[in-house]
Amino acid sequence: QARVVESGGGLVQSGGSLRLSCTTSGTSLSAHVMGWYRQVAGKQREPVASIRIGRAPLYQDFVKGRFTISRDGAKNKVYLQMNRLEPEDTAVYYCYAQLPAETSWGQGTQVTVSS
Repeated sequence: QARVVESGGGLVQSGGSLRLSCTTSGTSLSAHVMGWYRQVAGKQREPVASIRIGRAPLYQDFVKGRFTISRDGAKNKVYLQMNRLEPEDTAVYYCYAQLPAETSWGQGTQVTVSS
């Protein structure tokens, strides 16, 4: 089974930036879609952004203009550049990779934005 690993979370002040990275291991297959979800404590996990090979990225309204998702070609590496972070962005951010036979999720990386 493929493994997904995120990195890049941390503590940042309001208005600051962070860059999350995500990659897969244990598979030579290319993920059709890779993306990010986030989960605020006590709430359901929600989508943030996704990117499909050969297509324009998709964003939730609450991150448009602030976050940018990018992918390293057809490699299973995806990044989430987060600018103008707000305290409301504090959450655990999860990366996923939609592979031909499965969708794999990472363990999550904590992003904390202080006011």
